[in-house]
Amino acid sequence: MVVAFSAAHAQDTAPAAAEPQRVEVTGSRIATANLESVSPVTVVGAKDIALEGVKSVESLLNNLPQVFADQGGSISNGSSGTATVNLRNFGADRTLVLVNGRRLPAGSPRNTAADLNQIPAALIKRVEVLTGGAGAIYGSDAVAGVVNFIMNDTFQGVQIDSNYQFYNHDQNGGAAAQAAERRGYPLPDDVGADAKIKDISLLLGGNFADGKGNAVVYIGYKKEDPVLQSQRDYSSCSLDGFSTGNTFNCGGSGTSFPGRFLTDNGGFTVADAAGNVRPYVAATDQYNFGPLNYYRRPTERYTFSSFAHYDINDKARLYTEASFHDDSTVAQIAPSGLFGQDASGTNAIRYENPLLSDAWRRTLGLNAPGDTADLLIFRRNVEGGGRQDDQRHTSYRGVIGVKGDLGPWRYDAFLQAGKVLYSETYQNDFSIARSSRALDVITGANGQPVCRSFADGTDPNCVPYNIWSLGGVTPESLAYLQTPGFQKGSTSQTVQGINLSSDLGEYGLQVPGSTEGVGIALGWEHRTEKLDLATDAAFSTGDLAGQGGPTQGVNGQFSVRDYFVETRIPLLQKQPFAEQLTLTGSYRKSDYSTGHKTNSYGVGAEWAPVKEAKFRFSYQRAARAANIVELFSPAGLGLFGMSNDPCAGATPSASLAQCQLTGVTAAQYGTIQDSPALQYNQIGGGNPNLEPETSDSYTLGLVLTPMRDLSMTIDAFDMKVKDTIGGLPASTTLTQCLNTGNPTFCDLITRDRLGTLWALPTAQVVATNQNLGMMATKGIDLGINYRYKMGTWGGLDLSLMGTYLKEFKQEDFPGSGEYDCAGYHGTSCGTPMPKWRHKLRAVWATPVRGLEVGATWRYVRGTKLDQSSDNPILAGDFEPADESLAARSYLDLVGNYRFNENFTFRVGMNNALDKDPPVSGVVAAVFGNGNTYPQVYDALGRHIFLNLTAKF
Repeated sequence: MVVAFSAAHAQDTAPAAAEPQRVEVTGSRIATANLESVSPVTVVGAKDIALEGVKSVESLLNNLPQVFADQGGSISNGSSGTATVNLRNFGADRTLVLVNGRRLPAGSPRNTAADLNQIPAALIKRVEVLTGGAGAIYGSDAVAGVVNFIMNDTFQGVQIDSNYQFYNHDQNGGAAAQAAERRGYPLPDDVGADAKIKDISLLLGGNFADGKGNAVVYIGYKKEDPVLQSQRDYSSCSLDGFSTGNTFNCGGSGTSFPGRFLTDNGGFTVADAAGNVRPYVAATDQYNFGPLNYYRRPTERYTFSSFAHYDINDKARLYTEASFHDDSTVAQIAPSGLFGQDASGTNAIRYENPLLSDAWRRTLGLNAPGDTADLLIFRRNVEGGGRQDDQRHTSYRGVIGVKGDLGPWRYDAFLQAGKVLYSETYQNDFSIARSSRALDVITGANGQPVCRSFADGTDPNCVPYNIWSLGGVTPESLAYLQTPGFQKGSTSQTVQGINLSSDLGEYGLQVPGSTEGVGIALGWEHRTEKLDLATDAAFSTGDLAGQGGPTQGVNGQFSVRDYFVETRIPLLQKQPFAEQLTLTGSYRKSDYSTGHKTNSYGVGAEWAPVKEAKFRFSYQRAARAANIVELFSPAGLGLFGMSNDPCAGATPSASLAQCQLTGVTAAQYGTIQDSPALQYNQIGGGNPNLEPETSDSYTLGLVLTPMRDLSMTIDAFDMKVKDTIGGLPASTTLTQCLNTGNPTFCDLITRDRLGTLWALPTAQVVATNQNLGMMATKGIDLGINYRYKMGTWGGLDLSLMGTYLKEFKQEDFPGSGEYDCAGYHGTSCGTPMPKWRHKLRAVWATPVRGLEVGATWRYVRGTKLDQSSDNPILAGDFEPADESLAARSYLDLVGNYRFNENFTFRVGMNNALDKDPPVSGVVAAVFGNGNTYPQVYDALGRHIFLNLTAKF
């Protein structure tokens, strides 16, 4: 066990003369007096959480070296509105989240991983993080590990917590800001205070019925202000991924303002209010989409929790848990518009359009009435403002159970139910169908321009959209074109279970040479998961231009029956060279209503030759069945990121013969336009025939306690997931087709009539869910805790927690070849996977009564762009400016003063030196934002927090 940032040792928490209390540790259901686990468990206590000064549970976990970036408040484009935890970078769906040892429901019908926003940070007693498979103990989803939140459910008294946080930042310049200056984009001034966070909570608790019962109630409110990318100089422009040498360049989107009109003769744009025309120049005309994106979303959250227990008698305790949270957030990204509006065929631009200037008619080759022109229109709706995804999650969760002792047996029987309600209103998007009608304009009976559909009565609401001259767009046309989209749905979970455990030494089952009997736990659980998501016509038909394709509803359910058993066998205790030698074993059988059955199991061993040193080993086989989204989502068009289309451009990197395998014609070769945003179309969706994934996890560790105030742990891990569930990466499909010509891959690729993989909806690469390849990781976790007593100078607590990532290998499909992402980031490897991360903290209990001060050094080693790898699967062209993300060291400072027994004041600065995040023109989709990875690095500057706690 690594007790993060606390030098108090487990064996010191109870008086020496007291009877050892038997407790459960995360990773086992057998209660023992030994607080160490066979598998490594990182523990973060309530005091450590307070010293962090974090603004959310997600930030608390993201600061741990074992955790990698996932959904959270810093994500806008692709945000699910939730916050999730991703252990070992195996994905949030492979990390099981528990509260008091019981699982949370799926967080959203859009993202089934548990939502950390449901958990109030002020109510957490401690967090236990077990990395390594734990499927035999807890069931499906515990492939990468378990995060168990132990809540303060026996509180007595009244406690009020009030917090005020904000960011302070000096615009430090740098390469990204210089790129913005060269393009003439405005740079922000220094920030005195923004991104403010205000939260307050009330905690009430007390005993009743002469001490037989206790009840705790928690109420909390939190509000976070938004931050735009325009408010930081390193995100004032969108770096383009095509840097020149060591110099960053601003890029952006080809869906620009006042527009890019793509014809057979090239691209053109509007020159002035008179409707004159000039050639479109990508270097200067691309749209800078970054400034309107939220760097951090605004959020408002209400939270309620209650816990109660009552001792019916000395054999039975009745207990309940109830929780509620309501979270509203808005994810804003750049304006919508015409993303390659196909003006061809019946939608072609006609000579008779009265909004066309003579310059436009000449450019489009419209010489006489009846002439038509086919073109693609890319125009940004700057007049209408950013797209806003207003999302709301409301959760309800309840637990009721009874536990106690019957002779030598402990029992715990419970029922739990959870439900999450989801609603979304997507605002300021454009209707594709209405756009076509608004561009088809004729002269009306009154001599004024009107929509053809208005004149013939098919759409009496249509208003012409004048994009042919500057200033031509009217509020009335925007009111017609801007279309909201609505989604709503829910997830629900019910669990019934019973756990039994005992020390079989009570029956004489005890190995000679040990002082304890054989421990056993067994039980049964029945779990049902349901999910429902309904989308309106705007979403489901793909009519919303800014969505990248249709969003389909999904619904389904499954249930699973689990039977499990666990044993702990002390072989030797207090013997020469065997202070302790213990074996453990666990097994779980799962029977799914989908027809699948899985077996999970594990074995472990602990050997302490002396009290001061213990070796530990564990092996776990875990399984994860596909969730409802993976099983039942309808196929639909979406986007994927890629460094470039090898068949695009004037001089494609792939040969004509290769490109013909993907659908390129000889006439198209050398003329295909690449996607300016490096986004391409793919078809994703579920597969009801998915088999469960399996994983194997090995850990080998050493725990040292050479003296009372010093403890050290070092644990090596080796984890592998096979038959991973997911879509074959569309970029891999394209590469395999180009290199092998295998129809298995080439048949999944369809190019549009222009030869692109992005411009029209007909362009697509099929990437629906399958059981594919594998991912594997190896590394070492290190933990050190030391308390130094300084006499009259007080005491000093020192702690170090770090992770060395030796490798993170992936294979997209069997036989495709492996590539190692350790030390890399990018479009293939995703978020940064630094080879070393650590947190080093010192807390000084000063001679001044009630005063503590602390400092923490957080370090993230640098990573390289995956295209710089020498692995041929990853290797690609890149510029030196994008080659690496530099290492970052962050200094956090905190002061804690306890005035008296009732009042405590805390103030601190995280990232006290105001370090900018490392930036790149190539960042992975979804978890990349503002030219960096804000879920990995401190992206907003110096974080200042103040807290006042009143306890009575």
